[in-house]
Amino acid sequence: MEKNREVVFSCEAQGDPPPFYRWKLNGSLLNSKPGSHHSLSGGNLRINHLNKEDAGTYQCLASNSFGTIVSREASLTFAYLENFRSHKRSSVSVREGQGVVLLCGPPPHSGALTFSWIFNEYPSFVKQDSRRFVSQETGNLYIAKVEPSDVGNYTCVVTNTLDITDKHLFESLRQLSPIAHLTETQREISGLPAIPKFPEIVQVAKGSTVRLECFALGNPVPSISWHRVDGVPFARKVDVRKTSGVMEIPYFQQEDAGTYECVAENSKGRNSVQGKLSFFASPQLIEKPQDVQKAIDDSLVWECKATGKPKPSYRWMKNGENLEPTERVQVINGALSITRLGLSDIGMYQCVAGNKYGEVYSNAELRVIAVAPDFFQNQLKSHTLVKEGGDVLIECKPKMSPRGTISWRKGNDALRASSRYPTQIGSLRISNTTKADAGTYTCAAHNQFGEASSSGNLIVKEPTIITTAPNTLDVTVGESIILPCQVSYDPSLELKFTWFFNEQLIHFGSHGGYFEKVGDMMIRNIQLRHAGKYTCAVQTKVDSSSIATDLIVRGPPGPPTSIHVEEITDTTATLSWRPGPDNHSPITAYTIQARTPFSLGWQAVSTVPKVVGGSHLTATVIELNPWVEYEFRVLASNAVGTGEPSKPSKKARTKETVPKVTPANVSGGGGSRSELVITWEPVPEELQNAAGFGYVVAFRPFGATGWMQAAVPSPEASKYVFKNETILPFSPFQVKVGVYNNKGEGPFGPVVTIYSAEEEPGRAPSRLRAKSLSAFDVEVYWKALPWSTSKKRVLGYELRYWEKNEKEDKASLLRTVGNRTMAIIQGLKGCTTYYITVRAYNTAGTGPPSPAVNVTTKKPPPSQPPSKVMWNTSNSKIILNWEQVKPLENESEVMGYKILYKRNQFSRPSIMETNTTSVELSLPTDEEYIIQIRPFGEGGEGSSSRQITIPKISGRSSSAN
Repeated sequence: MEKNREVVFSCEAQGDPPPFYRWKLNGSLLNSKPGSHHSLSGGNLRINHLNKEDAGTYQCLASNSFGTIVSREASLTFAYLENFRSHKRSSVSVREGQGVVLLCGPPPHSGALTFSWIFNEYPSFVKQDSRRFVSQETGNLYIAKVEPSDVGNYTCVVTNTLDITDKHLFESLRQLSPIAHLTETQREISGLPAIPKFPEIVQVAKGSTVRLECFALGNPVPSISWHRVDGVPFARKVDVRKTSGVMEIPYFQQEDAGTYECVAENSKGRNSVQGKLSFFASPQLIEKPQDVQKAIDDSLVWECKATGKPKPSYRWMKNGENLEPTERVQVINGALSITRLGLSDIGMYQCVAGNKYGEVYSNAELRVIAVAPDFFQNQLKSHTLVKEGGDVLIECKPKMSPRGTISWRKGNDALRASSRYPTQIGSLRISNTTKADAGTYTCAAHNQFGEASSSGNLIVKEPTIITTAPNTLDVTVGESIILPCQVSYDPSLELKFTWFFNEQLIHFGSHGGYFEKVGDMMIRNIQLRHAGKYTCAVQTKVDSSSIATDLIVRGPPGPPTSIHVEEITDTTATLSWRPGPDNHSPITAYTIQARTPFSLGWQAVSTVPKVVGGSHLTATVIELNPWVEYEFRVLASNAVGTGEPSKPSKKARTKETVPKVTPANVSGGGGSRSELVITWEPVPEELQNAAGFGYVVAFRPFGATGWMQAAVPSPEASKYVFKNETILPFSPFQVKVGVYNNKGEGPFGPVVTIYSAEEEPGRAPSRLRAKSLSAFDVEVYWKALPWSTSKKRVLGYELRYWEKNEKEDKASLLRTVGNRTMAIIQGLKGCTTYYITVRAYNTAGTGPPSPAVNVTTKKPPPSQPPSKVMWNTSNSKIILNWEQVKPLENESEVMGYKILYKRNQFSRPSIMETNTTSVELSLPTDEEYIIQIRPFGEGGEGSSSRQITIPKISGRSSSAN
């Protein structure tokens, strides 16, 4: 042991005045005189030059003028490890394949040991695997099956370690001792697993890590497995190292306790060993005593409770010494009780809960006071208010110890306890108060140390009474009503109104603005949800009162429920339902609505009976369409109105039947040569009445007797084309269209006349002429073909035009309707040559084109607007002047100017033309005018000048560039 080793025990306590400290060793006070190797620094005890006499149990005592408390105990121990005995161990002979255990036999020691083995020479250590195992409990080396390579010298290495966190000293010694020598044999043997036993019961602390070792000898080398005997599976935290034969359970808890079994198996058999892990926990306080101040002669009960396993026992200490039970002092189940407290009971108390695994301490201070009566902190209220006829309690709570006597007087007259003046722990209660009870009351307190008194005034007020009688009101949805709350009360008091709806406070300003309060309460536009109990509560400083009004709201019925389709045919459905709430007005009638995938929302339906009365809960819906999926809902009505609809019924489909409707708008015509085109409007799905819906088309030449028929199986079809080379162009046919479905054929529609396809016109128009009107417009003339209803009739003409440098297939089209022989082509380019053809057209197509003609559009109009426009007014005239517009080289000459003038922005302009650069307009000068000037030539109109506004004021001139 090194002589300069030292250890420090820490101790810190809080108190006012600050505590001073002492230490005990093995129950005796330590003497820490100068020069001693024990020294104090605050509460810390330092021990230097340690020796074996310093080992033992240490405890700190902290004291001040209020008492003493002690710390938990701490132990100081020294670790040591003596040498192995010097005698040499004999050799161990083992047959190959046999198991062997080499004993370490550690020397005398104190402290935790760790073990390892050297094979032959350092630093060659034995490596643990499934065949070799070093026990950290005994130090023994186990070899399950000896092999030739195991022959050699073995040395056990023992190390003593000590954990510094436990405030203990370190002492690490190592002793090497040759133990055994294996000799080689030639014959290998086999056998059952052999397992050394481990302890039957292992005590494990809560939260600690437990380690169980299990290793078996045998040939073949046994496999090791672990399990709990009760069958509970291992938690995820359990670490099982099969190769080293170790099972480790960290953070040990109560549920980990139980019997564990180690099983060793090889091909020769099986062996096992069991051990029980027992849970223990050091005490933990769950209820602690608190500092308390008590009056003299009072009683004290301090609770102290702790958890732990085994269950903790309790003892109490006072000022560092064990507290012995007496007639006044008792400890029962950890609770300390002291009766008839005196000044000698003042001090520091500690509850100590302990079991064999440790102790916990809890501190509390007891103060016992003895004072004369004092009203300084609890004066009587200067004014106490009470209503006439009510009860009042005037509290008197002076500070005094011990508790003394209390007396009362009104004015100068003493009060004695009676039925009207019952006392309650010193306070005065007056029942059925009258005006005569008003006055000054004095409470006087007395004990052996002195006396004191305090006074206050009692004021009796008129009671608060609600004069409105309880009532039940009946209103209809949408109406407004006032709920009255009339009150009689003492006018010197402030009165507060509060309203409740179904016992919930009404916050006025919320509730959507329905509730308003001015003492009485108004409800505007009442809804069904406003029905219920309304309570008016009034309150003053003295008393309170309340009254309830039941409000019944009559409204349209609630939605019916349980809508069921009881029976359904192709056109009818029988429904049943249950009534919803009638909202205080009897149900008079029901309305049934239906919707389908084809309807626009819900539609009212016809029923039997026609009017479904309020007593009916079933009806039959009629005039439904076959093979259609329907949903139904029911609405109830009463004298107030019609309520919300029910939830929809389940979807139900009506039965199938033959179709009853025919397609509408049967027509046709057109198409290609030798075709008869027949068209119609498809029958809507809701009228098809069954699956497999289609059309039957019948037709015959006009005047024939027999009908030709064709089936069109698609319900969406709207056209049928009959093609036959024998059909002459534009021949009349009689046509009718019928329907069918899976249930059979329906009727045909009326017979209509439809013409077969006609031939396109066979000739081209002649005498085609074209003339340029401007840079953008060309006028075209031609001679019309004969206009008749022949097989090659003409419905109009089609003009095609394209620029000279374009191909004809890029031509633009312009169509006319009827027998017109002239058209104007607009939107052309200026100064551009165009080719134009014309051809007749009808439903069959267009005829041959006329020979093309060409025409060149005129030059574009001037692009420059008139500039330097000047104006003045004189004698109801407006005189305008401007500069001549000069066209560019590729623009047409200016032939004149157009003057556009109007009175305001929204009126239509008037136009005046001139071939000069000035003009006089005879216009009233008291009007405002808007004027623009625009040049024109053979190419059309050019760009306008900027808009000029001429104000009403006459006699002025101006200019606008």
